[in-house]
Amino acid sequence: MGNPFPGMNPYLEQPELWHQVHNRLIVAIADDLTPQIAPKYRVSIEERVYTSVDDILLVGIADVAVANRNTTDNSTTLTTAKVAEPSKVKVPVPEQITERFLEVRSTQSKEVVAVIEILSPKNKRSKEGRTAYESKRQKILASATNLVEIDLLRQGESMPILGASVTDYSILVSRSYNRPDADLYTFDLKNPIPVFPVPLREGEPEPIVDLQRLLNEVYERARFDLTIDYSQPLKIVHSPEQQAWVRQVLENI
Repeated sequence: MGNPFPGMNPYLEQPELWHQVHNRLIVAIADDLTPQIAPKYRVSIEERVYTSVDDILLVGIADVAVANRNTTDNSTTLTTAKVAEPSKVKVPVPEQITERFLEVRSTQSKEVVAVIEILSPKNKRSKEGRTAYESKRQKILASATNLVEIDLLRQGESMPILGASVTDYSILVSRSYNRPDADLYTFDLKNPIPVFPVPLREGEPEPIVDLQRLLNEVYERARFDLTIDYSQPLKIVHSPEQQAWVRQVLENI
């Protein structure tokens, strides 16, 4: 079964699936771009690695009584104090995060002319993940490198974009030679993902990425229809109108 939604599939945003979706889309975009820009440019898959600790509150540690030993008249009596019942708690465990992104490089000079990022949940929510991404983002925006930033996640805080309206999803195309001006493609749950260009050097033809086609192909190749239980409600919060629309779409499967 193919992707039942006309645009982004909201079930793919769920945490247990997003890592697979992200990695498969990165490879799909790289494979789609390469024949459009070779041999002058090539696409490389790069990694950003950092340590993240999820926000887990510690609710306290139970006191535990210690057994005492009393020695009287060469005989040993073991007196055991009453052991308190502990409460169940969680501790924050550091996790190494690897996020993949794309770089378009000149085959001759090895110069990076464009970076393509697909935002992850940690980029939009986690302190460490957002800090790591924003630091890189600022360096790119201050450089001669073009940036394409794809946001297919509705949860979390959006990246700072001046003049942007509230929307479900967005694709930012920032050409280094036009900054601070940039193009923002916005779309909601009911709309197909728009095609977008990947800027190279000023004046050069820009290859086009049909992300909707690539997402649908990834969905079918990965057989996400066998993983997703569409009878279950979405874990991502929707407005009542969106919830009704999602139910209507799924009724036609």
